[in-house]
Formats: sequence, C-alpha cells, structure tokens
Amino acid sequence: MQLGILLDPIDQLKPHKDTTLAFLERAQKLGWSCAVFTQEDLFCKEGRAFAQVYELSIGDLYRNDWAKITDLGERPLGSFDIILMRKDPPFNTEYIYTTYFLELAAREGVLVANNPQALRDANEKFFTLNFPQCCPTTLVSKNIKRLKAFWEEHKQVIFKPLEGMGGNSVFHVEEQGKNLAVILEVLTKNQTQTVIAQRYIHEIKTTGDKRILLINGQPIPYALARIPAEGDLRGNLAAGARGEVVPITTRDQWLCEQIAPTLKAKGLYFVGIDVIGDYLTEINVTSPTCLREIESETNLDIAGDFLNCLETICRSR
Repeated sequence: MQLGILLDPIDQLKPHKDTTLAFLERAQKLGWSCAVFTQEDLFCKEGRAFAQVYELSIGDLYRNDWAKITDLGERPLGSFDIILMRKDPPFNTEYIYTTYFLELAAREGVLVANNPQALRDANEKFFTLNFPQCCPTTLVSKNIKRLKAFWEEHKQVIFKPLEGMGGNSVFHVEEQGKNLAVILEVLTKNQTQTVIAQRYIHEIKTTGDKRILLINGQPIPYALARIPAEGDLRGNLAAGARGEVVPITTRDQWLCEQIAPTLKAKGLYFVGIDVIGDYLTEINVTSPTCLREIESETNLDIAGDFLNCLETICRSR
C-alpha cells in the first residue's frame, strides 16, 4: 500500500503519545510505502493536488532527535492508495482548504480517512445532536437570555464553545450561578458566537470522561477513562486528567450501535467518542487520540486493525 499521512508540524508532536506516529510505525512494519506532509506542503496545479513529501524514520521516541526526515520531492496526492488526514484543530479556513485538496485526491481514487466532506460536516460537539437519544439535555445557542433560562431549569450546567478542544474554555456553573452573566458574555462574545450548554453529569467525578475509539463503526473493547484532577471538572489529559484503561460497558456498546451506521455512511473510519456516565458528549472526527494509552495497557493492535480495515476497503473498491 502507498500511504500518505497529512500531519501536524513534526516539531510539535509528542512522539511517545502521538496516535498519528503509531499509525506510521505500524504501516512501516507492514511493509507499506509511507510519506508524510503538512498543510504547508500542499499545492494545486492544473486541477490536481500535490504535496512536497518526506520520509519520516522514527527512532527513540523519548529522545529529542527521534525523527529522521528525508525529502522525497513533489508528489501528486492521487498517486497514494490511502491518505490519513491527521491535522489537529483548529477547524478554521485553512483546515477547510486542506479538505478541498484531499477531495481532489479522492476524486482520483484515493481512500481518504476521514472523508474530507464529513470532516467539514461533523462539528465534534454539534454532530452529537443527530443522536438525541444518546445525549444529555443540551441547548445550542448564542442568545444569553435563552442560555440563562437553560441554567435556571437545570441549575448544574456545563457551558463550552463549539470549536474548543483540550478542555479549553469549559465552565461548570453550579446552583449559585456564580459569574454566569460574565461567563456567557465571554463565551458568546456578546451574543455573536454560538455555544453549547449541557446538563452537568455527576459521573465525571467518579468514572471520568471515557474516550472510546471506533474503527469503521466498530468500538475497540477498551476505553481510556480520563479522571479529572482534584478540583477540576475537565476530563482531558491536556488539562491534567489521569488516564485509566477500562472495558467498555453494555451502555457504551449501545451508544456505538446508535451512531455506527452514520459513521460508516459518511466515511468516518476512525472516530473517538467521549462518554460521561450514560451519555455521549462529543464525536471526535478530526484527529482522535488516546490510541497509545489504550494499546500500552492491553494486547490490542489498534493501529494495525485500523490499517488492515482501510486496506480491505481500498482493495474492495
């Protein structure tokens, strides 16, 4: 297989934790021909997408000189069998332009994971509202009066931006309503930016925020429960949460079954859902992580399973 990986700048990666590099390492062990590139390497001429591509040899993941990079020159994206889109948010105009490049490659027959159109369509928080049976009580709005009324009804509410990641700008407003007015003014930028409000789920303190990975709609049997640090509410490793690998539950399996047909239909081949208690809170489609943490505590080969799945799909087209 000819594999291309669009990733973040190499000097920004944390190699011993990085899911994208886990895919690259596994593909190299499978004997695949691999090349990597970043957004800055993309260009288009005469209706075809190209990139300046590189060979990335991976050494000791805990050393500063872990990466050996070799320039392979310019290459048409249409010459790959599979391209992994592994660029982290922000989901901004440049991200959208990147999906356009990848759609040109898909038009030439390349299997792009995840599907560029689906990446544009599936906001990781708003997308959950397609499955109301799975979600906590939720309101999406920029209207401060309406958001305040939601808090008055439920008293314990989480407010967060639709485009946030890593636990940034997540607020828990309790029964006293402390700082509610200023929180909503800041989050909505004075009613010019839409935010999401959800009823607070108390299980975040005990069982944490579980990351469940799905390959073509099928869940991995173990999840990473991210337990917030003392005095914090955010189940994000980037915000200091503690990770614990746990088996998925019957309820988790049910949640996955609810969303699986949509994921498969949209070409969302590698997805990470976030579950708190019994409820789905996010569907992460851009660049899901936590693979290394789960693999390190189990005998699972998640990266290999994902690549084998893509190869099967690619050969059956």
